[in-house]
Amino acid sequence: MFKGLATQVLQHLIAQNAWANGLLQCFAGQAIQFNIASTHVSLIILENGSLAIAGDTCTPDCAVIITPSLLLRLMAKDETAKLQIKIEGNTALASALAKVLSNMRWDIEEDLSKLVGDVPAYSITQFGKRATQAVKDSSLNVANMLSEYWQEEKPVIAKKRHVEQFISEVDTLRADAERFEKRLNKLLTQTNVHADLP
Repeated sequence: MFKGLATQVLQHLIAQNAWANGLLQCFAGQAIQFNIASTHVSLIILENGSLAIAGDTCTPDCAVIITPSLLLRLMAKDETAKLQIKIEGNTALASALAKVLSNMRWDIEEDLSKLVGDVPAYSITQFGKRATQAVKDSSLNVANMLSEYWQEEKPVIAKKRHVEQFISEVDTLRADAERFEKRLNKLLTQTNVHADLP
């Protein structure tokens, strides 16, 4: 039941984003597996360029591996995290599907208008956007407040300048230790040479 529902949702989203069909049609019949944390989901590309959940026996042409920590970074919109996504197999397929999934938009207002009418759908959508933005702003404020508290009041998180100073001191210590080791080896060599002399 879940696979059927997920396939219908994917096909509906592809229908709302008609540009995606053309991009995926050349990969018809190929499958891609997403390994996100401990979850594995396989998608297959149909002849018309739409997507469906693949069967359990389907052999993927490509695998995309996203670790739990990387998933959190991606959810936080960390652009550098995208570079650490591991792709195995057909990279052209993975690249095309990633482009489709990252640029796909759900036109919720259109779907709501079929249920409640145009004006209420617009009002609900605007309310949802404002509520989402308020939650984002509040979350960011709380995160900043906790970060400041843990750096100033209850030092649990190191300040950037303290970390940089520590790294600098470690580098200096490493360089001093290497110089000391070279001097010690030189002295030992000289001592051995003098000991070998009659």
